[in-house]
Amino acid sequence: MTTELLLWLIPLLPLLAFGLISLFSFRSRGVSHGLALGSVGLSWLGSMVIFFRAIGGLTSISSSDFRASRFDWLPLGKGTFQIGMQLDQLSTVTLFFVAWTVLMIFIYSVGYHNYGSPIGEYDLPGLPPHGAVIKDKKGRSHRVPSVEPLYSRFFAFFALFAFAMYLLVLTDNLLVLYIAWEIMGLCSYLLIGFWYARPSARDAAVKAFITTRVGDMFMLIGLAALYSISGTLSYHEIFSAQALEKLVSSQAPVLGLSWAGLIGLLIFFGTIGKSAQFPLHVWLPDAMEGPTPVSAMIHAATMVSAGVYLALRTFPLISAGWAPGDALNPTMMVMATIGAFTALFAALIAVGQNDMKRVLAYSTISQLGFMIAALGIGAYVAAAFHLVTHAFFKALLFLGSGSVIHGMEHGVLHTNEQVDPQNMFKMGGLRKKMPLTFWTFLIGGFALSGFPLVTAGFWSKDEILSKVFETGHLLIFITLALSALITAFYTMRQITLTFLGKPRSKSAEHAQESRPVMTLPLVVLAFFAITAGWVGIPGNFPAIGGLLPNWFEHFLAGIQLEVEITNAYSLAPLFTSLVVALGGLTLGWLVYRRVSMGSPDPLQKPLGRVHTWLVNKFYVDELYNLVLVRPAYWLAETFSYQWIDKGLLDGILYAIGRFGLWLGQFFRTTIDRLINWIGDKVIADGVRGTGKQLSTAQSGRLQQYLILMVAISLLIGIFFIFTLFGSGNLGY
Repeated sequence: MTTELLLWLIPLLPLLAFGLISLFSFRSRGVSHGLALGSVGLSWLGSMVIFFRAIGGLTSISSSDFRASRFDWLPLGKGTFQIGMQLDQLSTVTLFFVAWTVLMIFIYSVGYHNYGSPIGEYDLPGLPPHGAVIKDKKGRSHRVPSVEPLYSRFFAFFALFAFAMYLLVLTDNLLVLYIAWEIMGLCSYLLIGFWYARPSARDAAVKAFITTRVGDMFMLIGLAALYSISGTLSYHEIFSAQALEKLVSSQAPVLGLSWAGLIGLLIFFGTIGKSAQFPLHVWLPDAMEGPTPVSAMIHAATMVSAGVYLALRTFPLISAGWAPGDALNPTMMVMATIGAFTALFAALIAVGQNDMKRVLAYSTISQLGFMIAALGIGAYVAAAFHLVTHAFFKALLFLGSGSVIHGMEHGVLHTNEQVDPQNMFKMGGLRKKMPLTFWTFLIGGFALSGFPLVTAGFWSKDEILSKVFETGHLLIFITLALSALITAFYTMRQITLTFLGKPRSKSAEHAQESRPVMTLPLVVLAFFAITAGWVGIPGNFPAIGGLLPNWFEHFLAGIQLEVEITNAYSLAPLFTSLVVALGGLTLGWLVYRRVSMGSPDPLQKPLGRVHTWLVNKFYVDELYNLVLVRPAYWLAETFSYQWIDKGLLDGILYAIGRFGLWLGQFFRTTIDRLINWIGDKVIADGVRGTGKQLSTAQSGRLQQYLILMVAISLLIGIFFIFTLFGSGNLGY
């Protein structure tokens, strides 16, 4: 099969599965998940074929990107808007990790939603727990179905989610990218609020949808400005030297920026919303209300990865007019500042969270900050490399957390204990209960922490620190290094509280390992959490670099960007990476290794009010509620409803109604008077005159008239009789 055809089929297969499940197979859970798994499996196979063709040189993308045939789509005033598919170095490596993570998450979801298992994890409010035995009105016993009630619906939405991400990665223009971008926003809304009977899930879905729309609005303005200036949204034309030169030389009417700088900044706002960077980060932690596979999809395979991918894709525009060694342009300065601050800010909040999935959510926000900061200082390859490795170990961690929660739910169902199965302080000792989950989670946690040499996270994070150090951005380097230290600390805190020590609840004592359909994806992702970093080992790294050259950097060097292959490698950032990773892990274990049942967080007393701020996420949500939400409600309820709607609009309508009533009353009174006058003066007088005539006739005149008429009639009759006798017409 040709590469061109595969580029079209990869996104279309999940879309076809979405349509078939929604229209035909939704009543059959087995057929539904079979269609979903089959479609993403074929998309994975096509992605692997394309990937190995690309890196093997069978599909030439070394000098220019491979473009599938384009076709006319939208008629315009001066032609038509064309769309097509494109394959270059960036889309090739992105396609690789998207295909693997999506497939593993889909397989995991079958077990997560308990297909064929007697025990369920979540229940809608008002329903008995899955697997429970209940009696009907006749006293007959029935077991509550174990499978998620909305099973087919879940896989339909999941397939649509996969379609959007594949389309976003492979399209050759920003308009189709934006369409796929918004489809993912819709899917995140539907899947975060998947258990819609829960108010918290509904609120989280609305929060995610509205918050990301803020960034999307600025992004749309940027795309509109870009099209109005360049007349196209095709990558091949926008990122050409002539188009970029025109955008750099044109002055925008805002803050003295060039059009390249302003448009790049507006598009970057879309990344801030999608990739949950400060100040639009608040939606991502609440997105944990959805099923765990949804969290894995959002954090590793689709939503937040799409935000960084957009920044990578539009990097030629963002960095237009800048060359390595120059001072950062305004857009890149904003990116570096927001990325570094978000990395530290989110890492601090993660230290104060007890919910297992929320810790990972803030971890994602922090790691995305690393990538954005790297792009801000021009480290394109380092940002792309960390995006790839992060996708594998973060998918592993989220699926591992779902496995832990699944095991805890089994304990809750077994003991009827009222505990939160996601609270790490109610866990402990799960290393022996769930050994496979423990070892794979440990690998993912160490990769997140940047454990030296043996994990992918070390190589990608170390490259970011090295690039920042080499470019002389000392403040950003210190901020990211401190963030890495805190990351290692809260990761070991999570591992210790969850798996080490003794069980701190009866549910933890009765937890059990998840089924193979859930643990097999963990093993595959754990493999990549280790080996994915090998492709990016610096070529002159002591001992190892000569054996495993930096393939990743050499591969991306072929893209149409100013990517320089670095030959120097400083030991200062390497030493920093070793210290922060090992020091944070050790410190986390020392602080939390002796936590027992019912004991508070060991940091609560020494940190005091600081710990309260960490637990309450620096009160950002409360601040937004005070500054944005409550004024919005006031505007909606008081200003808009009371003053505008009821006061002004209703006042106008009521005035019109009252005028209509007055007009009706006026006409009714006038017409009544006219009718009364006509009745009194015309009709009444006429009736009275006629009455008088009739009265006079009754008094004798009528009888006289009648006698006279009878006499005349008799005379006429006699005259005719004599006339007829005289003429002989009677026959006598």
